[in-house]
Amino acid sequence: MQKEYSLVLGDKPMIVRTGLLATQANASVICQMGDTVSLGNCTVSAKARAGVDFLPLQVVYQEKFYAGGKIAGSRFRKREGRPGDDFVLMGRVIDRGLRPMFAKHIRNDIQVFATVLSYDFENEHDIASTNAANLAVAISDCPCDGPIGTVRVGLIGGELVLNPTVEAIKKSDLDMIVTASLDRVVMIEAGANQVPEDQVLKGIEFGKKWAQKIAKFFADIQKEIGKPKMAFDPPFEAKEADMKILKDWALPVITKAIKDPLDKLARRKIFTDLMAKGAEILEEKLGPAGEDEYLIGLYAYAPSAVDKIVKNEMRRLVLEEGIRMSSRKIDQIRPLSAMVDVLPNRVHGSALFQRGETQGLCTCTFGSPGDRQLQEGMEGEKELRYMHHYNFPPFSVGETSNRLFVGNREIGHGNLAQRALEPVLPSLESFPYTIRVVTEILESNGSSSMAATCGSTLSLMAAGVPITAPVSGIALGLISDEAKNKYIILSDLQDEEDFGGDMDFKLAGTAKGVTAIQMDIKIKGLPDSVFAEALERSRTGRAEILAVMLKAIAEPRKEMSPYAPRIETIQVNPEDIRLVIGKGGETIQKITKELGVEIDIEDSGLVFVTAVNGDSMQKAKEWILGIVEKPEVGKIYDAKVVRIIDGTGAIVEFGRGKDAMIHISELQWARTEKVEDVLKVGQVVKAKCVEYDAAEGKTRLSLKQTTPPPAGWVAPPPRSSFGGRGGGFSRGPRR
Repeated sequence: MQKEYSLVLGDKPMIVRTGLLATQANASVICQMGDTVSLGNCTVSAKARAGVDFLPLQVVYQEKFYAGGKIAGSRFRKREGRPGDDFVLMGRVIDRGLRPMFAKHIRNDIQVFATVLSYDFENEHDIASTNAANLAVAISDCPCDGPIGTVRVGLIGGELVLNPTVEAIKKSDLDMIVTASLDRVVMIEAGANQVPEDQVLKGIEFGKKWAQKIAKFFADIQKEIGKPKMAFDPPFEAKEADMKILKDWALPVITKAIKDPLDKLARRKIFTDLMAKGAEILEEKLGPAGEDEYLIGLYAYAPSAVDKIVKNEMRRLVLEEGIRMSSRKIDQIRPLSAMVDVLPNRVHGSALFQRGETQGLCTCTFGSPGDRQLQEGMEGEKELRYMHHYNFPPFSVGETSNRLFVGNREIGHGNLAQRALEPVLPSLESFPYTIRVVTEILESNGSSSMAATCGSTLSLMAAGVPITAPVSGIALGLISDEAKNKYIILSDLQDEEDFGGDMDFKLAGTAKGVTAIQMDIKIKGLPDSVFAEALERSRTGRAEILAVMLKAIAEPRKEMSPYAPRIETIQVNPEDIRLVIGKGGETIQKITKELGVEIDIEDSGLVFVTAVNGDSMQKAKEWILGIVEKPEVGKIYDAKVVRIIDGTGAIVEFGRGKDAMIHISELQWARTEKVEDVLKVGQVVKAKCVEYDAAEGKTRLSLKQTTPPPAGWVAPPPRSSFGGRGGGFSRGPRR
């Protein structure tokens, strides 16, 4: 049965419909905001997937070119392919909101699709798509707490704005997505223009209020039309006495390993060895399993049971003793180091940043404006002038893997670091280079995306990019005991605290304010008090990290690597662009081929010349300026004869590709019967500009007027200047 519901958000309605499309999915929802329409659906498999020890949730965000009224793609392929990075990132945003609402023991495949069906270029499709997915999960038979709602928060002119339009967000100092359940914030994703922490906190509170209105709206719909939730096999539960056997055996070793200053791999080996031996210890006490289903299940569960003991002890030590891994204090940052120029300057700029056992090697490379990345989709084309690419090879954590290429996680971490740096980049007018930063994570023990952010700042400064302020970043963790209403925030999260903790809150920014936020949680929301403390802890932590970074390099270098390309700009009249390009691109191709430079031209008439050496740069500039230079009456030019017009004169080329006429009467002071008596094709002569018609773009040169007339000279009978006798756009003086 078709149903339609509406909720006013600010001054705009959000309309949701069910029962119309994709009715064979477990649940399907259409969400419309303006003329932006998205379809969200949820499907869950009837049987659990064998051999997995995680929640198999997959969120797919689909872009459709037709939604924006476009036929996009290459000439050879018009069908949509793999989602672009922006859509992968939005799929991650939806996933991060939904995942903590599912029970961790579910092993049935859950697939959520968000598909953009129509886009009006005013109302953002990501908010419509996320809420369509949120409601689809809520009314499906898939067991998931909630429901949850999602909004975007902008900060324009100092005022918080709900779901700003596409145009408005370009003027906003804050672009924050907030997902909340009926009582708590579940997910935050944000980019900001150095916004102070107190303003960010107000943005979170504002977003939570509106997201909760959506969650309440969805809860009412769920009560009316939601399906009964499926029953899932409960997780295996070991008897308390059997867990005590494992605890008595393993806990002393675990506690010592957590407190001792061990490196990651040594500590991990201790835990792994305990997990591998757990079943053997139980069997020594309880005997062979035989056909006893409980013992068979217990022995299979033993590795997970030991892992649970590790996590619980890690949490207990934090909550009760204030002790972390390696006996760190809750606000203590691991040892820091930073250096620049770790690679030869052929890469233009390099830096190595290390925090504990997390190490990122960052390189900065410059390119011409033509090296910008072009992205094409339903929103049209856009160019990326700055790119950050993040790589996380398996050796960085001492492992092997057959997945050697970039996955969604790498895209997400790279985008976070890129977003953190974008607000401090110089303007295109002052620094026209295309910039690519690559982070190679060579070691990882938590918070590698923030290492990428810090290392990127260093590599940009080392390369000579005049950023307006250095950016540092830190990841915060959380250990909580909701029964006791106790929450401990951890500065500088490392992996065991991430795996066994409740939050991964990454914040990047300058001394002035926040530039990027990404918050993931494993519990079903955070109390409001956590955010104020986390933002303040982030501010002090970032300052400590930044102080170490600035010891490596205090400010951006004034000079770039000698191997970096040089770019200079030339402003020409937009009407003269065609002259620089030439017929069929002939002129611009000739310049680039002969001089080995790159030339990029914008519609505004701004010409970018990229060269690897100063001599080529200077020659290219002179060539282009010569092309667009307007002929100056009275100036003498070098002119090359390109064509003889019998009885009329000669067509010559001067000033980098300009054509002019030298009339036969202007060849010499004496009367000339044949042009060939004075000029030959290919000959280069000095000629004076005697007339220029800007409207027609025609020029007349004179060979004879480069010298004074001879004594006793008498003017011959007149001839026409152009086009033969009696024709042409002007007449020469009477002789």
